[in-house]
Amino acid sequence: MNRKQVGAWALFDLANSVYPAVIVSVVFQVYYIDTVVGNVGSIGDLWWGRAVSLSALIVAISSPLLGAIADRAGMRKRFMAFFVAMCVTGVALLTTVGPGAVTWGFAVFVFANVGFEACLVFYNAYLPEIAPPDQQGWVSGLGFGVGYAGSALGLLLAVPLIETNIDLVWVMVAMFFIVFSIPSFLFLPRDQPSDMSVGQAAKWGVTSFKGILGEVLQEKDLRRFLLAFFFYIDGVLTAIYMSSTVASTTFGYTDNERVYLFIALQIAALIGAFALAKPTDHLGPKKVLSGVLVMWTLVAVSLYFIPDSKLWFGGLAMVAGFGLGSVQAASRAFMAALIPQGKEAAMFGFYALCGKSSSVIGPLVFGYVAVASGGNQRLAVMAISVLFLVGLVLLQRVNDPRAKT
Repeated sequence: MNRKQVGAWALFDLANSVYPAVIVSVVFQVYYIDTVVGNVGSIGDLWWGRAVSLSALIVAISSPLLGAIADRAGMRKRFMAFFVAMCVTGVALLTTVGPGAVTWGFAVFVFANVGFEACLVFYNAYLPEIAPPDQQGWVSGLGFGVGYAGSALGLLLAVPLIETNIDLVWVMVAMFFIVFSIPSFLFLPRDQPSDMSVGQAAKWGVTSFKGILGEVLQEKDLRRFLLAFFFYIDGVLTAIYMSSTVASTTFGYTDNERVYLFIALQIAALIGAFALAKPTDHLGPKKVLSGVLVMWTLVAVSLYFIPDSKLWFGGLAMVAGFGLGSVQAASRAFMAALIPQGKEAAMFGFYALCGKSSSVIGPLVFGYVAVASGGNQRLAVMAISVLFLVGLVLLQRVNDPRAKT
């Protein structure tokens, strides 16, 4: 295992993590819902759910094809760089979004979010290349652990900028992403020469897509895992996307309190990612995932019954945060264990397809349940607990090649 490559790979998790923490989960989410749209009757929640769902749908549809093209043309790193540039450009354009710019803010966020989610397809595909099978759980956990440290750092940097000029927050996010992603482009394995140009690979990908899908379906455990992942990751991502508005709207967190809550949440996720990294390799990712999904289900249901207390909500958030790092790291390691060699980007494209196509459902369910119930976000959160349960049941059908007997 090349430690320089592993370190550069983990630093990319640090680089990109500031985006979901500051833009998707905490600062821009609430700014768009409350300031740009206005959240009378939860209409801002609905607009935000639509924006998240549309960007997820675009990534879901395009990722398997883009992954296959990258594998065939030997251009994984260049594809990753293109989508990083797309995300950073979109974040910079958020400086042009002000109160009332509902449609423009919607479009800019979708553009940035597609770039962010798409670059992760090619980033994740490096995991089975840089880490041996018996250490992929640890390396995946390392990436998420470092990433959550980056999320906490990004939120700390955002706090004084929110008070000064919120546009500076978006500039900070763009610069953070650029600076800390540089080592990955310097030290990760180079793109391998191919006998196909991008255009030829694209034509091949379009005409061969049915065959690529057939390869996925032929791998019994891979298809079963992806089906389970489709459901449980929808619940996880919906909780991430909507947690900030629940904290502020239902439990009364101020802007600064919400930022500090999410800094603490990143620390809890960091601890979870590191604490369960070794067990993922030792016990196998299936057992770790099963335990965490039970915990997430209990958290989602419990939110409906707890008092209107910031302390209670904060305590539940810390429990969920501990599971957040491990569920993402173990899922990535499980997927890497099931992929045939030489098809990493294509298969992680299907991983993104399942993750992002499912993400179309959860935010819409949250938004419509909140609107239909007169703004009851507790009921909306409880509704997504069903996704954890379905994913947990389906996961039991998957044979874990890393499980220790």
